[in-house]
Amino acid sequence: MSYASITIPARHGKAVRLRANQCVQVINTHGTQVVDCWAWNAYDLNEYMCMEASRVYNQHLNPVVGDSFVTSDRHPILTLVEDTSPGVHDTFMAACDRRRYELLGCTHYHRNCADNMFEGMLELGVNPPRRNLASFNIFMNIRVQPDNIHLDTLPTVTRPGDFITLRAEMDCFVAFSACPQDIVSIQGEGDNTPKDAELRILDEPFAHIPVRDPWVPAHLQSR
Repeated sequence: MSYASITIPARHGKAVRLRANQCVQVINTHGTQVVDCWAWNAYDLNEYMCMEASRVYNQHLNPVVGDSFVTSDRHPILTLVEDTSPGVHDTFMAACDRRRYELLGCTHYHRNCADNMFEGMLELGVNPPRRNLASFNIFMNIRVQPDNIHLDTLPTVTRPGDFITLRAEMDCFVAFSACPQDIVSIQGEGDNTPKDAELRILDEPFAHIPVRDPWVPAHLQSR
């Protein structure tokens, strides 16, 4: 299978433009890196991938293969079609931004995912109209605790070379950040040092995985 490969440098952002039915593979090269992800309708940047609407659409806290992320207008934009990792990802936590690091005690500028999103998109000559802290946090390990109230923030559990594949359901821009977080221990076992990740653009449409209909309550399914 031929593909184009792009490195996301540690602590930085990259973005790609996908045609409908193209895929982007996100590879955890070292097995320890969290990668934040955002997407937009290529023809209307005010329509963006929305974690809140996606949780409603799928009725899953975190995605499994076959789930689609939907936009702020509730249209499918990306579908998870492949996952070789343990399947531990996050849709809860806000992307880090400069204020987050101020609250963590930083007195100087700290690279952050919110700025990295713009870095990647501006490299393509595209300026998103607003910041969006509600990212899809690929490989991030956030666990709901038994009381169904508290969350536990833990290191990644992926292995070197684990990847997910996302299929575009519309022409779209997709941005990624190799998360710069080096204070809170999320970057895998070890020294919590951010590392590179890799993107591969594929023309394989994974046609055997259709877009699912949105979840509806059981009493409406027979109508």
